[in-house]
Amino acid sequence: MVNIVIFGAPGSGKGTQSEFIIERHGLHHISTGEVLRDEIAKESELGKIADGYISKGHLIPDELMIDILDKLIDDKILRKGVIFDGFPRTINQAKALKAMLNNRGTDISAVIGLEVPENLLVERLVKRGKESGRSDDNEETIINRIQVYHNNTAPLMDYYKQEGLYFPIDGGTTIEAISDEINGVLTEILEKEANALV
Repeated sequence: MVNIVIFGAPGSGKGTQSEFIIERHGLHHISTGEVLRDEIAKESELGKIADGYISKGHLIPDELMIDILDKLIDDKILRKGVIFDGFPRTINQAKALKAMLNNRGTDISAVIGLEVPENLLVERLVKRGKESGRSDDNEETIINRIQVYHNNTAPLMDYYKQEGLYFPIDGGTTIEAISDEINGVLTEILEKEANALV
């Protein structure tokens, strides 16, 4: 069993690469962004609260995100292995995730960091906004989201480096090249875990 965090700025390709990882390694995908967008579309109480933050490009408060994730994780999912997409986004969330997994007898195996130049992130997100109509993909909100990422989420990189879990990936190349590089990292981790069980 392997649990992965896919990490990167908005527009770094986390969702796209998550799909490749799921296809190749059969992991369960937990995307907090998808959960929140579903709740917003349903106009639920959670959706209304979330929309107040997301529409301005702000992060959801830690307590709320941790509570949402705790409800999503169950033993059946963990037996399969999980890719966490969009969580954690702060060091507090990372510590909470570690505690959640440790309480269930498991831990994070690797953090895949998609590193993309800022100008390319803006270009990708503007294009995505035009194609998908996502309300948070307008230029003003995009620039704010990237700034929020640098202020709040980027420190996670150092946190996971200190844990020995961070694997940097050049996210500015082609989708296929990025996928192959990630697959190389995960194959190596899976082989190490398999050897540790022998």
